[in-house]
Amino acid sequence: MISRLLISDLHLEDPKSAAFLRFKELVAAEREQVDELFILGDLVEMWIGDDDDTEIARELTALLREATKQCAVYVMHGNRDFLFGDKFARDTGISVVSDPFLTDDGLLLSHGDVHCTDDEAYQQMRTMFRSAAWQTDILSKTLGERKALGQMLRSQSKAQNANKSSNIMDVNEGAITSAMMEHGAHRMIHGHTHRPGIHGSQLSMRYVLGAWERCGWLIRQRDQQLDLECFPLNKPYVGRPL
Repeated sequence: MISRLLISDLHLEDPKSAAFLRFKELVAAEREQVDELFILGDLVEMWIGDDDDTEIARELTALLREATKQCAVYVMHGNRDFLFGDKFARDTGISVVSDPFLTDDGLLLSHGDVHCTDDEAYQQMRTMFRSAAWQTDILSKTLGERKALGQMLRSQSKAQNANKSSNIMDVNEGAITSAMMEHGAHRMIHGHTHRPGIHGSQLSMRYVLGAWERCGWLIRQRDQQLDLECFPLNKPYVGRPL
């Protein structure tokens, strides 16, 4: 029997924020009753390297270390946290998985940004950010330099997205279909677009996780049943039994 929880796009940056507190409560409530927790990218708003010494980095590391004592935790790189590395994995006990990732029971998982192929400028930037050469160069800089660069990139991203049509920042259906055919999958789960919903038919289903903004989003899996749930961020998290 498979029991699994999937989340994405928490964009954590303050351990005192409602989103972080709800995540902490979710982990405490769910880690004893699920076998696996998948975090499909953008767990944090910005990750500048595994030597990050900020309060959010310390608190997050401690929280995930506790979680992995009771359930398997898998983390996928998003467009905000692609610098999660080997040290972070060792310190927390998580496993970093590839994008896309096919589970043993045939779910195709992705952060989602790789399928936003209509946004050609973004795809060019994504290729650069994911390259070993670029990451090696960035990680050779001091923490202070990386923090400044991260803030600059965030500002640039917000400015660029403000001038793009909403459609260009959504996934391309053709890219989604190709990925599912390539991996022989009939169900796919992703985040990134901040457009939660369920699309398709019984032959081909796509589940989209929402960002933790006005509410938190998760997909709860029990065997072949998948349920998309939302919960308030302004009061303590109360999960439901599997």
